[in-house]
Amino acid sequence: MALITLTSASGSPGVTTTAVGLALCWPRPVLLVEADPTGGSAIAAGYLRGGAAPRDSLIDLAFAHRDGALLEAIPSVTTTIPDTTVTLIPGTRAHGQARSLTSLWEPLTEALRALDALGQDVIVDAGRLGLVGSPEPLIHGADLTLLTTRCDLVALSGARSWAQTLRNQFEGQGAPGALGLLVVGEGRPYSTREVSAVLSLPVTAALAWDEPAAAVFARGESPPRRFQGSALLRSLRSAATAIQGRVAANRDQLAAATPGRA
Repeated sequence: MALITLTSASGSPGVTTTAVGLALCWPRPVLLVEADPTGGSAIAAGYLRGGAAPRDSLIDLAFAHRDGALLEAIPSVTTTIPDTTVTLIPGTRAHGQARSLTSLWEPLTEALRALDALGQDVIVDAGRLGLVGSPEPLIHGADLTLLTTRCDLVALSGARSWAQTLRNQFEGQGAPGALGLLVVGEGRPYSTREVSAVLSLPVTAALAWDEPAAAVFARGESPPRRFQGSALLRSLRSAATAIQGRVAANRDQLAAATPGRA
């Protein structure tokens, strides 16, 4: 069971679409946290098409934390995505609320990590790096953080300096294995090997470029024919397996390096 955070450097590499797709393809019930500080729930407006707009959001957790009731408030803010085993903590309603979340991120990270003892996996959409109110503790405190990028030159140019910054930060905290790449649109035009070489990070998983299938997760469009067997769904299932394998390997390495650790 793990806390997995997705983030990006620039542009629109598909972090939210990927987070939704991974959650819906996850082999166990999973909590999806919309921690993008830009405001307005992209999941409620996109995948849910505004038809099941959540009443509460992260800002309500910030108020609860101020009152010393964060743990008790998490279940009340969480909503179930209809017809799935995915639960959702929606993002802020407006970008102006981002500053109010600054003091929430660290205790929320601890609270979400504590769900591990209950067998609960968590996937976090952290949005773009460097924004006001960015959930840095969720990025640096995850079992695995995935820098999400497309494979074209513009995307790689924007991701390169952030990849170096993150790599230095994770190495500094003694957890280089907790950082990887999630590549969207493998082979458009560069391969995962080339992307890894440019960004000096390992590719944990890669997703196929499949716009009709992606539109289901991004905009709530009706599934196209043979959706369950689509290239995107197959790659999402493979990504889920690879992510769980990376987390398990990291934990094995930590246990081996820490005498007496279970």
